[in-house]
Amino acid sequence: MPKVSSVVVPYAAYLRVYEPLTAFPEPERTHWATYARRRDRPSYQDELRRSLADLLPTPPVAVPVHESADAFVTEVDGILCICPWRTRLRGWQALAALDEELPPTVLDAVLPPLVREQAAQDYERWLARNPEARPWIRTATWQVPLNWFVLVGDEERRFEKGTGEVPPLLRYRTPMVQARRRVARALRTLKDAVEEGPLIDGLVDVGRWLEEFHPRSLVELDYGGLVHAVPAGALEDDHSAADVAAGIDALRRGDGPAAGRVYGRLVQRWRAVRDLRSAN
Repeated sequence: MPKVSSVVVPYAAYLRVYEPLTAFPEPERTHWATYARRRDRPSYQDELRRSLADLLPTPPVAVPVHESADAFVTEVDGILCICPWRTRLRGWQALAALDEELPPTVLDAVLPPLVREQAAQDYERWLARNPEARPWIRTATWQVPLNWFVLVGDEERRFEKGTGEVPPLLRYRTPMVQARRRVARALRTLKDAVEEGPLIDGLVDVGRWLEEFHPRSLVELDYGGLVHAVPAGALEDDHSAADVAAGIDALRRGDGPAAGRVYGRLVQRWRAVRDLRSAN
């Protein structure tokens, strides 16, 4: 499928799970094996552009009519691993969360109530037929949720400045077993040190999501289009995973002030990015 445009969409970051090809049942396994040999596989930017283009018709298309047959592909120790896009499923789930993201007048202008109601009914019917469906990708706009950084370590960080038309890259990749271990350790520390709150709730949620996948999967935290929203120097100096690990370690040692300083540093860093959401 051709690209909708060459415009960079800067606001989304991603948490992805790549499962071994053998984890997929037939005939899907054969489809992905064939797909992996393609040299023209689309990027996350292509997916975003397609979604934005669907909002242009009247009435707009809230979610794709058909599920995506695209995926991200990588190889881990000689094993082919697949991360299906599942754009339609993720579109339905994102639509359910829009009430908390946009004012009612803006939401109604972008997606009229009748369009949203029809999409919600379609999702309900589809979910009744596919009760165990789950996405391989989670998306965050104008931020990387702090609980995502718990899954990865600073030693797994990969940063590339980018040159010419090649954009910068900042991502982390870690084995599934390591991500699950980090979640469990962090939850023990947080539950002993702080009251229930968004950080613990978010970590519990992402931990449950990880349990849905093959134990030999790969977990990837990708800054995606956010690399275009963060100044180059700030991006290169961004070691948020190391900061989160340091904050949790401080709590484990009972050093509340040190944990507070780390948390303040993280809040300041990501507030500067989120503020761009309302900038002209």
